[in-house]
Amino acid sequence: MIKVEKLIKTFHNYKRREGIKGAFFDLFQREYKEVCAVCGVSFQISAGELVGYIGANGAGKSTTIKMLTGILIPTSGLVCVAGYVPYKQRIEYTKNIGVVFGQRTQLWWDIAVIESFRLLRKVYEVDKKIFEERLNNFNEMLDLKDLLYIPLRKLSLGQRMRCDLVASLLHNPKVLFLDEPTIGLDVEGRVKIREFLAHINKTEETTIILTTHNLDEIEKLCKRVIIIDKGRILYDGLLSQLKESFSCGKRVIFVFDEEKTREELNNLGFNGQVGWKKLEPLRYEASFDRKILSAAEIISKVMAELYVKDMSIEETAIEDVVRKIYREGNVNL
Repeated sequence: MIKVEKLIKTFHNYKRREGIKGAFFDLFQREYKEVCAVCGVSFQISAGELVGYIGANGAGKSTTIKMLTGILIPTSGLVCVAGYVPYKQRIEYTKNIGVVFGQRTQLWWDIAVIESFRLLRKVYEVDKKIFEERLNNFNEMLDLKDLLYIPLRKLSLGQRMRCDLVASLLHNPKVLFLDEPTIGLDVEGRVKIREFLAHINKTEETTIILTTHNLDEIEKLCKRVIIIDKGRILYDGLLSQLKESFSCGKRVIFVFDEEKTREELNNLGFNGQVGWKKLEPLRYEASFDRKILSAAEIISKVMAELYVKDMSIEETAIEDVVRKIYREGNVNL
């Protein structure tokens, strides 16, 4: 469904000189610096996949999405989505995709939401019966009935995002691009949108690319992730494999009957292979490398020496894995 090969996008940024004198010289001779926002990115996405496209601020995520949607023209490289070259066949291409940018809306600000939907039906040339069926389905899933006859400007951010999602899907696109679709939303709003996206992906087999800084959403929605940093792909594969191979750490949380000193915990005989952290007065975290020790070994030894009221085992959070990848700049699987 999506094929990207050696995609490059460079920008020429204007470099300002300091002070009044510098501003005067800039009137006659400007200095430009070439910045590579996307540097040779390649990947393929099959029909029906839901892929997380993640990276730090300035990594190149939004630039990639804008080239995939046809907003930006690549400096070089190949982009093909649903059989179209986005920036060359924009009119026909846009009938096959849906786009949601978290901080921008495609709906009209001063008219009722339903009127925007009807205008979009005509733009995308959607049959009236199909339009009404899809709108009714979306109304039930996202609870929009009370919002349809209200001008967009009077809706909250979460309500607008739900309406924007519907607008992007009314014409049943083959591909849906989502750039920070839950930014600024509360927990309930994020959950509702997340459940809706999972349903659309499963029932309609819509191919979805999701960019977000909320890695909890990525973990709950996406089996596959692409990590980009400084315009280059660091990882492209299964999220489960990334966590299994790149994260060797685990944590065991113990709740003791009384407070413990660091010296007491360090004297349990792990020879420095377990790191201890006090979370609360009676709650302590034991972190370790599962390639060296097992959780069972740690639990067995701690319970033999100390009274344990409660305990739990936790995997390394995906946020910690991705943060480590950014810091090291590569992935060695």
